[in-house]
Amino acid sequence: MYSTIHENESKSCFSVQATELTSLGTRLTATESKTSDLEKENAVQATELTSLGTRLTATESKTSDLEKENAVQATELVSLESRLTSSESKTSDLEKENAVQATELVSLESRLTSSESKTSDLEKENADLQTRLSSSESRIDQLERENAEKPKVAFYTALTDARTLGPYNTDITLKYSKVFTNIGNAYNPSTGFFTAPVKGVYNLQITVMGYDAGTIGVYVFKNNQRIMANWESNTDVIPEYFTKSLVLELKAGDEIHLVLPSGQSIYDDLNNYSTFSGSLLFTL
Repeated sequence: MYSTIHENESKSCFSVQATELTSLGTRLTATESKTSDLEKENAVQATELTSLGTRLTATESKTSDLEKENAVQATELVSLESRLTSSESKTSDLEKENAVQATELVSLESRLTSSESKTSDLEKENADLQTRLSSSESRIDQLERENAEKPKVAFYTALTDARTLGPYNTDITLKYSKVFTNIGNAYNPSTGFFTAPVKGVYNLQITVMGYDAGTIGVYVFKNNQRIMANWESNTDVIPEYFTKSLVLELKAGDEIHLVLPSGQSIYDDLNNYSTFSGSLLFTL
């Protein structure tokens, strides 16, 4: 009976062990399957790890290159920052200079506008002056032509170097023999007559000097008509003068001459004290 019990216990124990063994086999199979899967996974991971290592090496190389490149770029950046600072400083200076130049430009533009306005005014004024000048030149040319066509008459004479003439018992014609000017040859020193060459207005002037005591005088004749009588008393032996002027309208051919009245005297010498002169003022 003990043996039977013992056998039963042994069978029961074997049954449990068999079950456990089966379970362990199952678990082992599962573990082996997992292990196989893990080995495969590890193989894959190893491959991936190798790939990652290669990529890491490449990345580290690139990183090293980038660090070197960054170092170079950092140096260049410092240089660029320095150049930028210098450029900004120059730009600031140029902006200030440009501001000054802009102010000067505005001033210059204002001055230029003013100058252009003045220039325009001057051009207009010059144009007006040019017009007036042209008109004046035309008028001058006309006057010169007219003047060239007009007769020119002027004479200036002195009486004599013989000192005192007179007094005489009769009137005598005075012949002013010293001729200094005789434009137009209208005065004849041989006769003492001035003959008007054209119709016009003439200015005549007479100066008479007396040196001796007595009466000095002169008559002015137009043709045969006495038109003026002048005389002066000289009570002392000192120079005595008088001067007369006439403005006469004469026709061509009219004659003017001077006469020393009887009983009167006139004086002249190298100093030309007694003179007879005249000129044409304008024609009619």
